[in-house]
Amino acid sequence: MFAHISIRTRLILCLSLILIAGFLLITVTNYNSSRKLLRENLMDNTLPLTSDNIYSEIQKDLMSPVFVSSLMANDTFLKDWALDGEQEVAKMTRYLSNIQDKYGFFSTFMVSERTGRYYHFDGILKTLSRSDAHDIWYYRFIESGKEYDLDVDSNQAAANNLTIFINHRLEDDAGHLIGVTGAGLNVDHVNRLIQMYQEKYKRNIYFVSRDGTIQLHTDITRIERDNIHTSPKLASLAPQLLNGEDTSVSHEVRYDGETLLVTSRFIPEFDWYLIVEMDETLMLNRLRKSSLINFCLGLLVTCLVIGVNIVTVNHFQARLERMATTDKLSQVKNRRAFEDDFHRIAYTASRDGDLFSLVMIDIDHFKSINDTAGHLFGDSVIRAVAGIFQAKIRYHDVLARWGGDEFIILFRGEAAMGCHFCERLGKTIEETDFYDRAAIPHTDFLPVTITCGVAQYVSEESLEDLILKADEALYRAKSSGRNCTWCYGADGPAFVA
Repeated sequence: MFAHISIRTRLILCLSLILIAGFLLITVTNYNSSRKLLRENLMDNTLPLTSDNIYSEIQKDLMSPVFVSSLMANDTFLKDWALDGEQEVAKMTRYLSNIQDKYGFFSTFMVSERTGRYYHFDGILKTLSRSDAHDIWYYRFIESGKEYDLDVDSNQAAANNLTIFINHRLEDDAGHLIGVTGAGLNVDHVNRLIQMYQEKYKRNIYFVSRDGTIQLHTDITRIERDNIHTSPKLASLAPQLLNGEDTSVSHEVRYDGETLLVTSRFIPEFDWYLIVEMDETLMLNRLRKSSLINFCLGLLVTCLVIGVNIVTVNHFQARLERMATTDKLSQVKNRRAFEDDFHRIAYTASRDGDLFSLVMIDIDHFKSINDTAGHLFGDSVIRAVAGIFQAKIRYHDVLARWGGDEFIILFRGEAAMGCHFCERLGKTIEETDFYDRAAIPHTDFLPVTITCGVAQYVSEESLEDLILKADEALYRAKSSGRNCTWCYGADGPAFVA
């Protein structure tokens, strides 16, 4: 099937395929390269930088209560009041209330080691007991030996709302334990900060303890309940994320057909890990959108180039075809094109029984016209005669320049019709002033006339045989004095004046 496609069409198809294939290859290569660079940039720069920025900002928000708790633990009033037997509870409640109001804390407290009393800004909340599950935090903190820690727990003094307690050891000058003091932040308040960071950086942010338990999360149902060691997404990465490094470490994990980029950073001030998650799909969607725009623009340019290519190839192909089939001087068909048309018409005539004739035309005394008026004028006569012939033939007749001053016509119809056509054609030539506007002396004018020979086609006859008959008719016409027509019809030769 491809063999029947023209060379021009093949060329256009090949160029178009090369352009489209090249465009697609470049587009896919650029997309893959951009995706690789984007991932490397996210893993090596963006995620660690985001983690560092969040660490700096969250540290500013959470270190304030740590600092205030440290001031409380070193406040001489607090120490003296506890060592003096915890007299006048109102002084303690007023002190804690002032701290709360001044720094805007959700809660302030002080727990006495000697009496086990839990003081807060409203008075004595309770007396701690090892048998009370709500009080385990105190004994666990004391036994840890830490100077301070952060603990997320329900606040019994505030309808059991989740609260971040900053617990700080309270000691006398000799280093003996007096109790624990500190402040509390509402988890909702901190979660609003985290939510703000998430919206700002377009990341999922939360905090976990050393054992992987979630301590802060915008979904409060996960706090103190979920652990990344049991997370379907992060279980395999948990050991790497909880490695104790205080620098950001980025990892990649695939889950449910999506790629999750995760970075962790240990915050020694809180003894927690900051976890930052990012769905690579979100960033790739931006890349895909940008690539789609580039693809559409590139496709448009490619289509324009292909269109220009088609127009250009068709233009030059048409020019080449005209050059290959058209006589340059007369602008009518040449011998090669005429032979192709003859075989086509002869095939049609044999199949359908149509009649056609061949007309040979010679310009009389053309050499003398050239010698007296010059070759440029002779060329103008050739062009003018060809123009008259082209105007007189019918749309289905074929005109060609056979060579020199000879023209040939495939005339649809029998020889007699061809002869009458030649008679009319000869009169038109005689009546045409070829010397109009020519700078030639009137005395040198030679008349421009034509002599014709007509031969009717016989079925299965070759072009050579038909031309021989037309040549013989033309020779007889010339022998009869020129400016006339001889023809070979179905009944033999005949003369037309």
